[in-house]
Formats: sequence, C-alpha cells, structure tokens
Amino acid sequence: MAKRVFIGATGQNCGKTTMSVSLMHLARQKYRKVGFIKPIGPKIEGYNGLSVDMDAILMARTFGLEEDLPLMNPVSLHKNFTRDYLSGKIDCGSLRTKILESFEILDKKYDFLIIEGAGHGGVGSVIGLSNACVAHTLNAPVIIVTDSGIGSSIDAVHLNLALYEKEEADVRMVIVNKLRADKRESIISFLGRGFPGRSLKISGGFNYSPILANPTLSHIGKLLTLPVHGDPDGQSRIIHHIHLGAASAQRVVDALEESTLIVITSSRDELIVTLSSLYHIPAYREKIVGLVIAGHVPASEISQQILDDSNIPYIRVHDSTASVFTTLMEDVAKITSEDQEKLNWIRANAENEIDFEAIDALL
Repeated sequence: MAKRVFIGATGQNCGKTTMSVSLMHLARQKYRKVGFIKPIGPKIEGYNGLSVDMDAILMARTFGLEEDLPLMNPVSLHKNFTRDYLSGKIDCGSLRTKILESFEILDKKYDFLIIEGAGHGGVGSVIGLSNACVAHTLNAPVIIVTDSGIGSSIDAVHLNLALYEKEEADVRMVIVNKLRADKRESIISFLGRGFPGRSLKISGGFNYSPILANPTLSHIGKLLTLPVHGDPDGQSRIIHHIHLGAASAQRVVDALEESTLIVITSSRDELIVTLSSLYHIPAYREKIVGLVIAGHVPASEISQQILDDSNIPYIRVHDSTASVFTTLMEDVAKITSEDQEKLNWIRANAENEIDFEAIDALL
C-alpha cells in the first residue's frame, strides 16, 4: 500500500497543480516509485486517443507516467456529463467503482501516491463525489492549498473544513501559497492562530512569481483555439505584459516592456510592419513576444509578406480587438507540459520553499 496524500484547495487557481508537480519532484528524491491520480477531471483534453483531464496529461508527460494515463483520471467530466448524471444515465455507484479500481491498481504499484482534487472541497457534489467524499473514500490524508492572505484565507479554509469534516475526511495541513516574500513568515504565523482547537499544521507554499502566474504564447493560442504562426521556439516564452496597440506606431514601440504581447487591429499595416521589422533586433526581440492580430480586414499583401518573413510569432483572429483583449486579460493561465520554463522554475524553487519532510511526516 502506498503512502498517499490528497491535494485539495479552497478554490480555483490557488496553486493545487503546482503543488502536485512540486510534491512529485520532491517525493521522487526519497521514494523509488511515485504515482499520480486525479479521480475527478473537469478539464478534458485529447491525448493519444484518450480523453482525460489536462492535469493528468501534464503529470504523465512531465514525469514519464504515460503508461498509467488510462488510470490517472478515472472519471472525466465530458460535455453534458452533469446533465446525463442528473437524468439518471450515470449513477454514483459506478463512478465510485471506477475511481476505486484505478486507485487500487496504482496503490499497489507505487510507494507514494499523489491524489489531486478539483477545485474547492465541494466540487463534484453534483455527481455525489465531492473532493471531501473522494478523500474519505480513498482514506487519504488531506492538504488544503489556499491563496495568500490572513482573514480571507482563514475564512476560506474554515468553509472547506466544514465539508471535509462532514465527510469524515482527515485534513492534516494547510499550505498557504503565492506568498509575498517580505510577509511570508508573518502570514504563516497569523494563520497558525486561525484554527483554535484543531491540530492543523500550517506551512508555506511558493512565494508569488510572475513566471508561474503569466501565460505563454502557446497558451494564448490554445485559449483562442488558433495556431501560432512564426518562430516555433517563441511559443514557450512567458508573457509578462499585454498591450493594446491602439496608439501611433512610435508610441506603441516606446511603451514596450519586457516580454510584451501586442494586440493590434489587422488594418494597422504600418504598426504590423514596424513591429515585424523590430523583431530582427535583439534588444526589441526581448521586449516583443508576439502579436495577436484581430479584425476581419486582411492585412495588405506587402504587410503580410513582411510579417511572415520576419518570423515574428503571431496569431490571426477575426474577432474584434476589444473582444480579444478582454479575453486575454480575464484569462488565468494553467501549467501544461509544454511550459518548460515554468516546470523548471517549480522544480528549482520547490526544494527551497516547500517543506517536504514536514508533509511526509504528517502522512
């Protein structure tokens, strides 16, 4: 039987997947065989003929677990899954059996097993399998990951604890993530006072980093479901700033910051030509990640030729500039197996910022 841990969270985008990657990296330094399972998968992608959760694909590809992939996400919430369940076409018992069958195979195969939940403790309740219920079913000690803060974090953890305790799941640790480096120890100390009467271990996660928070150009392509043209090596660059190229060409160039994605209208031929030409200059290549060219009007033939010859990465979308810009600004980037810079950052910083020995001791 594997030593196992269930990674829950107080909500989306707290860093749950980042913590799973970190634990996989750190556990593999101590245990010979470390596995992963995400019992309920709400974000489905296709991979090698399978439809599985994107986090299962990330872990399989990053850590060489492809042979386990059919087991790593036993319940994939495809489109209309909820409707089918509520209509009686799917029953909770069969779903629970699928999870247990996959889990038992992996449990026998590995020395350490990471179980990743989906969102807050109540996610999955609609199909009778909340995170709290799954953690109890798999008899896995729970770590809850929460965003940095004091009052808001304590409130969010208490809200989730209520369901975990109702389901008799064993919550042993809270990891506060995305900490400000200068307030790290202070926040952890105050959080330690926020759960009187409970034997909860409070630990720090990662300090906030724009490397993890910001998207890559490849991610933007997937978000818009459009190909990225130009330099293929540029697709993995991390975007630190998104600018709307609405001013004059000179003003747009003067405003460029490190690793900027520029959203421009397809009729702005002079700006397309200017930015394409600047991409050849190393100092500007550092500033220009690529372009998102929006609008129905095609670029002129000569502008298109200069754009393609420059090899500058770009995405061509026929929605309005305002619509595209809003979509990009509201998006929250998720880590994928293509994000090597982010994955390398996680591995390097996990060894300094995540107390694996404290986590391991609680299990």
